[in-house]
Amino acid sequence: MTAYETITLTEDEDGIASLILDRAEKHNALSAQMIEELTLVASEISASESIRAVILKANGKSFCAGGDLNWMKAQMDKPDAEKVREGMKLATMLRALDDLPKPLIACVTGNAFGGGLGMMCVADIVLSVPGAKFGLTETRLGLIPATIGPYVVRRLGEGPSRRIFMNAMIFGADEGQDLGLVTRIDEAGDIEVAAMSEAKAFLACAPRAVAQAKALCKYLARTPGDPMDETAARLAARWADPESLEGITAFFEKRPANWQSS
Repeated sequence: MTAYETITLTEDEDGIASLILDRAEKHNALSAQMIEELTLVASEISASESIRAVILKANGKSFCAGGDLNWMKAQMDKPDAEKVREGMKLATMLRALDDLPKPLIACVTGNAFGGGLGMMCVADIVLSVPGAKFGLTETRLGLIPATIGPYVVRRLGEGPSRRIFMNAMIFGADEGQDLGLVTRIDEAGDIEVAAMSEAKAFLACAPRAVAQAKALCKYLARTPGDPMDETAARLAARWADPESLEGITAFFEKRPANWQSS
């Protein structure tokens, strides 16, 4: 696997990858380098034939403090075109994580603000410790949550998003769950075990079917119009996929499918 400086990617024997934000001394704030490395690692994960699921977590007390303020300050005096290019880097990183054809499970062991909350919104499952705090604090700095905005609105809906976009309120895990940001709060105290349990559930499922189920969900949520023809075509394509034949045959033969451990 590629060696990175601000993040770490490892993979276990079952194909479960751990993607770790590793700027603990900076509360895992998103620097230009971390943004670039997260974009690159998303491509690496997407291309991997062995990775079945990804757990996104962080070293240190914070999950992610948002955008690195030194990176933001450096943009102030640049020409407008360069400002847009830098903004596009963050937008591209979030899209790359959102487009992962593998399940992405966020294991949130500390606070998440700004871009950190954006990464939670592109995850398929979000587990949080009870004491974590969240917020979009950009307006306190005279900014707006622009590039992360589409993912927040898609996850929470317009009404809740309007509230947290504008007033920079800080809220806890319970309210995060009520808003739809957090899938589950780990009250038992071992969130990494809970995240691994969520990841292992995907090992019973056909990898391409998981990827296409995720793509279908995104299509249905984001594409206007009647989806009947499209969904029928996608079902027909799955019937033609060798995974379907293997899965159904294995069921009738009462044996594990070839993507499952015996």
